[in-house]
Amino acid sequence: MKIKTKLTLQFTAIFTCILLIFCVSVYYFSALYRKNDFYGRILNRAFATAHYVLDADTVSQQQHALDQRLYFQMLPREVVKVYDQNQNLVFTEGEDNVQIPPKLLQQLKTDGEVRMEFGDRQMVGIQYLHRGQIHYVLASSMDLYNLNKLQHLRTLLFTGFFIALIIVILCGIAFSRAALNPFLQVVSEVEKINATDLHQRLTQADGEDEVSHLAKTFNNLLDRLETAFEAQRTFVSNASHELRTPLTAIIGELQVALMSKRQPDEYERVLKSILEDAQLLAQLSNGLLQMVQASTDSSKVQMTDLRLDELVWQACGEARKRQPKMKVEVEFANMPEDENELLIKGNEALLLIATVNVLENAAKFSGENPMISASIEVKPRTLLLKVQDRGIGMAPEDVRKVFVPFFRAENVRDISGHGIGLPLAEKIIQLHRGSIAVHSQLNQGTEVTITLPKLYGVYKL
Repeated sequence: MKIKTKLTLQFTAIFTCILLIFCVSVYYFSALYRKNDFYGRILNRAFATAHYVLDADTVSQQQHALDQRLYFQMLPREVVKVYDQNQNLVFTEGEDNVQIPPKLLQQLKTDGEVRMEFGDRQMVGIQYLHRGQIHYVLASSMDLYNLNKLQHLRTLLFTGFFIALIIVILCGIAFSRAALNPFLQVVSEVEKINATDLHQRLTQADGEDEVSHLAKTFNNLLDRLETAFEAQRTFVSNASHELRTPLTAIIGELQVALMSKRQPDEYERVLKSILEDAQLLAQLSNGLLQMVQASTDSSKVQMTDLRLDELVWQACGEARKRQPKMKVEVEFANMPEDENELLIKGNEALLLIATVNVLENAAKFSGENPMISASIEVKPRTLLLKVQDRGIGMAPEDVRKVFVPFFRAENVRDISGHGIGLPLAEKIIQLHRGSIAVHSQLNQGTEVTITLPKLYGVYKL
């Protein structure tokens, strides 16, 4: 069942129940008021009959004339009966034949007053004391005028209910269409978006209602998808280029070497060149495997307690092996009194790869005599490692893409590398529930900040 149909049915059902309760309540309380009001009028007729019939010889002529006038103000189809204490009928008036069952007189004798209904006829019986004797007066009548009004009210409510029901159904259809129209517009816009135009965005994201929230959420999803697709295209393009370059060099060297017979030292030169290209391919393959390992589930990676300062010193030693000319200064921004403040939970091999990659990048892009500074800062819940160089830096648009695998800025194309170091470091840091940020200015240097959660991270007063 469509939501539009469901909303219409729910709206109609709720309004129908409310309207039905209203109509039934109006009719019920109107009928109850009419019945009680008419019982009161019949009761007055019973007392008027008693005064006129039984008190005629005990009151003055003027009072009797007044009782007579009240008595002759009869109700529609009125029947009155007067019985003595022996339940003998002493007075009756009325054209309708109303049978009084003996048990009614017996109940009247016991209770002192009775009220009964016989179809549309209502009856009231009272006890009346006359000259020391109990008499029983019964008056009955039919409220023809008000019964007709009640019937008219019933017809009016019944007709109005069904007319209102039809109006509610039509309004419910219009209401459901109006309510779902923004959603249908969102669906229509979403259906037009495909992989070739992920730059499009939904137009319903400017308001504060649920539809706008849905559109904003979907636009955020499109932002992530567009970024992922762009990263994928960049990855494929750059990876193809990086893999093709050493393979092309190997093939070219072999083709040239096989064109004619050469001296042994020439073959040795060719083999050395091929070995260097093969080593580049091996490094590239290892980098890709390490990226896969860094992308795995953290629950499958063995974690141990590590000291960040010892890890940094070890990474500096590894980085010097790769960049012999680099110089690294390691300092503490705020040296903690407790060595436990420097503990982190992580995989030593992976964190060592990430730190070495950051240090090596800083050295490669800092000229012939790279000077690198590394600073460790202790926060209440985290540890910060800042690696700063004074190298060529990057443009703002390149900084936004440094974590895209195989991406390389235009000003570093002539420097050897594959564009894997920082993306690999980011995945490793994220695996350890940390973060990495890059701040750079062209021709002024770059600062990389690594943030890792402390093993015993607590706020101190």
